[in-house]
Formats: sequence, structure tokens, C-alpha cells
Amino acid sequence: MTENKQGFAKDKLIRDIVLEFPKSADYFRRRKIDFCCGGNRPLEEAAAERNIAVEELLADLARLAAEYPSAEERESWIDADSKDLIGHIVNKHHAFLREELPELQKSVMKVSRVHGDHDPHLIEVAQLYGQLREELLEHTAKEEADVFPKMINWELGQEQEVLFKLRTAIHDLEAEHEGAGRILKRLREITGDFQPPAHACTTYRTTYARLEELEGMTFSHVHLENNILFPRYMTQ
Repeated sequence: MTENKQGFAKDKLIRDIVLEFPKSADYFRRRKIDFCCGGNRPLEEAAAERNIAVEELLADLARLAAEYPSAEERESWIDADSKDLIGHIVNKHHAFLREELPELQKSVMKVSRVHGDHDPHLIEVAQLYGQLREELLEHTAKEEADVFPKMINWELGQEQEVLFKLRTAIHDLEAEHEGAGRILKRLREITGDFQPPAHACTTYRTTYARLEELEGMTFSHVHLENNILFPRYMTQ
């Protein structure tokens, strides 16, 4: 394996790059490379899927690492205890969803109603968003009411029965993450990478921007769970 001095290599897993260098998540998001549900694959494979030379990705990552060598951007949750990590997920990511999803629903429905005749893909956007909204709210409620408390209880008592139930729940949550990822991928496809047409009004443009923000926040949320929090209970 040939590595550059920053430690990146073409056969390094995308997930591990983001874990070691969190700023790379922003870069992968811009290049439309999945680092959460699809993060368990080498950089070279993801580059081929996106028809990008892996050498280009390595060079970009090296430049990024040189620009952000040790600042706050490199702070990671890898070493945080589970209670603190769970608190961060709930207070930042779940709180964002509870506030944003109902408001974005209004915008999506308005744009679909006003512009759907001219831009029929907006009807599908509204349908997909409605499904995503419902699934994300159910997902976060399940985590807070059942799964996260079990995780904290396991840390305190380490009872095997709790761990068994946790692992079953984690498999379900990971499947839900994949489902949300598929919806977001389809939303990106039918909106042309969230690029509004020239005739789009302000609400239309703002709705696309908020959908893209939701995608980014969801990817970060899933990354924290799939790649940092969940593995702690699958390798005991």
C-alpha cells in the first residue's frame, strides 16, 4: 500500500479517512462520495464509481490536510465516551431534524403545488420528502426512547441480554439509514444536484438549498452512528 505523508492511500476505507480527518467529510460531500452508509469501501472503488481518478482525490485530500493540520476541524468523536457522543447526536442532529423537517415540509409542498405543473419532478420531490420526513422522525424517536438508553445501560451494567437486544436494534437502525440514503440519492438525482432552474423563484431556490443542507446533516449524523457509535456494541 502506497501512502502519502498525510496517511491517505487509494486502498484506505473512506470511513477511516473521515474518522481520522473529519474535514474530509465536507470534501467527499462536494464530490458526491458517500462516506456514511457507503463508507466501508476503499477510496479507489469510490473514485471509479464517480469516474474520478483516484490520484486526483489523493492530491485534493493532501492539500486539504495541509490547510487544516490541527485546528478544530480535525476534532473527532472517536475518543468521546458514548454518553457524550449520544448527547451530541441528540442535541445537534436530532434537534436539527425536529426543527427543520416540519418547516421544510411547508416549502416542499408549496413549491410542488405552485410549480408542479411546469416542473413535474417536483411532485416526486414532495412524495419522497414526505416519506423521508416520516422515516427520520420515527427513527430519531426510536433511538431516544429505546436504543440510546440501552447503550447507556450497557455501559453501566454490561448485561449480555441488553447487548443482544442492542445488536438487533442496531441492525434495524443501519437498515433505516440505508433507506434514508436511497431517498436522498434519488432527491439529488431528480433535482440535478439540487440546482434550481433559471425560472425558479426564491422559495424554489431556498427549498433546494435546504434539501441539500438536510442531506449534508444526515450524512454527518449517520457517520457518527454507523462508524463510531454502533461499532462499540458490535465488537464486544
